Amino acid sequence: MLFSEAWLREFTDPSCDTEQLVARLTMAGLEVDRVVPVAGAFSSVVVGEVLGFEPHPQADRLRVCRVAAGFPEPLIIVCGAPNVVAGMKVPLATVGATLPGGVVIKAAPLRGVMSSGMLCSARELGIEEQNDGLWVLPADARPGTDVRTLLNLDDVSIEVDLTPNRADCLGVLGIAREVATLTGSELHFPQPPAHASMHDRVMDVTISETAACPRYLGRLIKGIGGEAVTPFWMLERLRRCGIRAISPVVDITNYVLQELGQPLHAFDAGKIQGGVRVRFAHDGESIQLLNGQIVELCSDVLVIADAERALAFAGVMGGSESAVNAGTVDIFLESAFFAPGAIMGKARRYGLNTDASHRYERGVDPDLQRIAMERATQLLLDIVGGSAGPIIERVSANALPQRASIVLREARIAALLGVALERQQIESILLALGMDVRVQDHGWSVTPPGFRFDIAIEADLIEEIGRVYGYDNIPKREANGRVSLQPEPESQADIERIKDVLAARGYHEAITYSFVDMQRQTLLDPATESYVILQNPISSDMSVMRTGLWAGLIDAALKNLNRQQARVRLFESGLRFSRMHGEISQTPGLAGLVVGSVYPEQWGEKSRGVDFFDIKSHVEAILRLAGHENEISFVPGKHHALHPGQCAEIVLRQLRLGWIGMLHPELEKTFGFEQPVFLFELDQTPLLRRGVVSFDTLSRFPQVRRDIALIVNESVQSASLVNSVKQQDALIREVVVFDVYQGPGIADAMKSVALGLVLQDDNETLTDNRVDAVIADVLVHLKNQFDAQLRE
Repeated sequence: MLFSEAWLREFTDPSCDTEQLVARLTMAGLEVDRVVPVAGAFSSVVVGEVLGFEPHPQADRLRVCRVAAGFPEPLIIVCGAPNVVAGMKVPLATVGATLPGGVVIKAAPLRGVMSSGMLCSARELGIEEQNDGLWVLPADARPGTDVRTLLNLDDVSIEVDLTPNRADCLGVLGIAREVATLTGSELHFPQPPAHASMHDRVMDVTISETAACPRYLGRLIKGIGGEAVTPFWMLERLRRCGIRAISPVVDITNYVLQELGQPLHAFDAGKIQGGVRVRFAHDGESIQLLNGQIVELCSDVLVIADAERALAFAGVMGGSESAVNAGTVDIFLESAFFAPGAIMGKARRYGLNTDASHRYERGVDPDLQRIAMERATQLLLDIVGGSAGPIIERVSANALPQRASIVLREARIAALLGVALERQQIESILLALGMDVRVQDHGWSVTPPGFRFDIAIEADLIEEIGRVYGYDNIPKREANGRVSLQPEPESQADIERIKDVLAARGYHEAITYSFVDMQRQTLLDPATESYVILQNPISSDMSVMRTGLWAGLIDAALKNLNRQQARVRLFESGLRFSRMHGEISQTPGLAGLVVGSVYPEQWGEKSRGVDFFDIKSHVEAILRLAGHENEISFVPGKHHALHPGQCAEIVLRQLRLGWIGMLHPELEKTFGFEQPVFLFELDQTPLLRRGVVSFDTLSRFPQVRRDIALIVNESVQSASLVNSVKQQDALIREVVVFDVYQGPGIADAMKSVALGLVLQDDNETLTDNRVDAVIADVLVHLKNQFDAQLRE
């Protein structure tokens, strides 16, 4: 919410400066994002009236102007602006004036003609970013008047970052009401007068969906002036709220929206056929909106229609076919209350986000519509003229929000806030917030006002009391409670220790959103039937819950690479979401991503890119810490997102624990990577479940090592050989692969794998004969299982 401080102070003028006002708002929960001056720093700029001009004798694009500026004689000013006309009032920087950026104006010849000042654009005064020629000032401005004083340009625009529950502050009146409560200043907002009917013509209005639109007001205003222009004061207020001027009628509805927080819409009455209908759209019905976008509506979208077609996307945006334009003579002014549930998520579905939908989704005051109608009528009659007819109102009282009373206990306030307040002080705060307060035994019965949708339970009221009283006024107290150490089961590995292992290997922990882009998620996991799709996503690229952790890590890696971080190692521990049999399941996972070189740049090691076996060693370190080093295997597999030749399924005790591999080259190109990306993901629950460690007595007898080199088919995994040998005899304590060779001397499609076998007996020293027998059995077993031949 962006608003002008000067406008705010017309409603309430607390005895504090801008800095104190901003601090008070922020401490009360209305966080101020920024405070920006409405104009640049300049001085000695006055109102100048262009009395006349003639072409510059030496330059076709320059004009020599005679300008009245409150001096005895007109000034001669050389100007190149294309919009200069006789009689206009513009800012004039006189000799000695200082403009934004430290520019000092001096009398100087321009192509042979002495210029005694400078006529200014809004951009040159630090008011607008674009330069559309000279800034045209109000026609009634007196020449020589200081522009800064005349237009109150010492004002600032304040932007408040409102939380979704504070829709009541989406208007200057709402902010002023809050400031008056926080500072004790008086609130001034004169109720707009009820305008007597100047004609008796009305527009027929039918509400077929009263639950979605419990209140609808309309008024026909006839004979508006087509030559009217938006007054300068209104243009300035809208500009300071970040709103672009369009036309007088639209500017007035936008002005009331910013002032009161109630969206309004004006239709060209001559384009409405057979009255106004508030209904749900027909399936396949389409409408062209004011922004030119044509949308095909669904049956749950509320529309404002006439007898023939939809005229507006209710609560979001009007249609172009019924829009007010320069030729409009009669307008139909709409002021409605739409139920938040009927509007919520509809704008985002079509890629829209308007000021109206932003307010209706959060809720507007159901008692504000008539006030806004009368306020807009007053402004329309003053600015564009015309005659106002009677207000036609359709109300379904049962469908309007009903505010139930809430029991507030005095003892509960002290218990939650940690400070005991006087009863009178509590009642004063509640009354200042617009509550209806009735005293009861041990507390009060409180009914919130219609504009506070967020207050529903006792804790909400206590929060309001603490907020207005001031969180910084609540004394600090040390936490006091019983703390008991809980036993940590030995059968459960600690995820924090696993994170430490990854951090020690150069990884950084990432925390990414659980909401991801549907398109990216589909590329990584095409099982769309298991997706949990959000009904009201934050944005279009966060529309589905993640089924894995790779989408967030890939996005984070790309952001790092785009910022010249060539070596990226990230991991994340978090929940994954899927829908099975109609139920949503959440499973914790641990995932990692590696891209770039193996080691940081240095002189001692030759730089090389990371490969599959580098990231495999990282996963093995995790599994070793979790106690699974003897229960795990890496099995070649196929995963949609991984390279077919560099992908493995991680199997723990015959169950899939996760995946490891290189990102598929097509996805690598699609996502925008220029080098290989390696990924792993593990199911966290079985990963952390381990057996209890037990102690075995160390053997007093020596170990014996025998090395064998085997010729096997190149498709045989070394891990399969190791696991098979380990299971062959209890004397075999350890098996290591110390060499793998392919090349001269080895047949095509074959490879040599050298194994080192460590044997030991707990009861006696092994003899050569016994060791030879074990090795012979191993060779026979490997021959039978893998067709392995002993390499000569």
